[in-house]
Amino acid sequence: MAKERKIPLRKCSGCGEMKPKGELVRVVRSPEGELSMDLTGRKAGRGAYVCRSIDCLRVARKAKRLERAFACAIPAEIYDRLEEELMQGE
Repeated sequence: MAKERKIPLRKCSGCGEMKPKGELVRVVRSPEGELSMDLTGRKAGRGAYVCRSIDCLRVARKAKRLERAFACAIPAEIYDRLEEELMQGE
């Protein structure tokens, strides 16, 4: 009898929905303080999750949810770079 694997769920910082971890993109703040997208889910550092849609990233930006998750100010250039990376992934 095969045992069912538990699928980890994470909450999107934009829409607030709980979704399987594989459907979301992880945004990471490294120990050095650099923000980047982690498509593999394995980078070291503090992470927050966003759906693979630009709308969710924009909602998270407007409500400053990523800033709260990382407890630091995030410059506009970083958000612009994250949007570009999301567009390339689609």
